[in-house]
Amino acid sequence: MKTMPLLINLGKAITLIAWLMMAYNLVIPFEGNVAITLNILFAITCMMHCFQVAIFHMLFKTLLPLTQQDYLQVFIFGIFSLLAYRQRVMTQAN
Repeated sequence: MKTMPLLINLGKAITLIAWLMMAYNLVIPFEGNVAITLNILFAITCMMHCFQVAIFHMLFKTLLPLTQQDYLQVFIFGIFSLLAYRQRVMTQAN
């Protein structure tokens, strides 16, 4: 049984839930400090995922044909998409 794809998909699901909570908070803010905390986390998450998209572009542009959907997946799912693309490159090399 390959656990890496399972862990990657689980991480993507958790990341998607976090994005949905932060987006919901932007539309209908939660009460008190939770709203402020989620807004700060949203800003930090956006910055970190933009950084990961830049890393993705630098590392994989010569190894894979990249589309806008690839960049969007890395922005949304972050490190979990990077790990999936890394696995794809490693299987192509073998």
